[in-house]
Amino acid sequence: MLYEYIKSHYKEAEPIFFSDLEREDITKSALNQQLRVLCAKGLLMKYDTGVYYIPKMTMLKSTVGPNADMVARYRFISKGNNIDGFYGGNSFANQIGITTQVPRVVEIVSNNTHSSNREVKIGNRRFYVRKPVVPITKENVYVLQMLELLKNLDEYLDYSYADAKEKFAEYISIHGIKRKDVDCYIRKYPLSTFKFYYELELDHVLA
Repeated sequence: MLYEYIKSHYKEAEPIFFSDLEREDITKSALNQQLRVLCAKGLLMKYDTGVYYIPKMTMLKSTVGPNADMVARYRFISKGNNIDGFYGGNSFANQIGITTQVPRVVEIVSNNTHSSNREVKIGNRRFYVRKPVVPITKENVYVLQMLELLKNLDEYLDYSYADAKEKFAEYISIHGIKRKDVDCYIRKYPLSTFKFYYELELDHVLA
């Protein structure tokens, strides 16, 4: 029964979280026992504490599963159609192209954390997870990600403000961020966010 449910809801090599399998009609110990049986049969494999996957067979007959970044993305950022977080700090600064620094610890801002700031180890990777200023949704994820980066811009910027403005303008255009979106949230952030927002003249970029 459990395996049929897993097969119908998860793809091969996709992270399966114990918490997502919990139901009112089964105890945690019983669920653990069922998962152990499935692992013993080779139908499932355990990636980490509370994380399982359906093994995917390669052409060389070896099995592959998720990696640490995929598990972190599913747990803290997005799973299916749900958006619960975004990459922040040097991680996002590198993605947007305003720094060449590659962080050893990936920073994530997520709804899915109970404490304010914490370091999480997944596999052999480390992630620093923070709570958002306001809950993250599909509608506000991109504007919140931009404002988070602006908050401490000088910590990440390897180029000039002119170069940064160009990168932010490109990001704004791609994601269709409007002035009203920024106005809705910018007052939730510290004065440094306002400072860099006007330093880069982003108000002139927004529609």
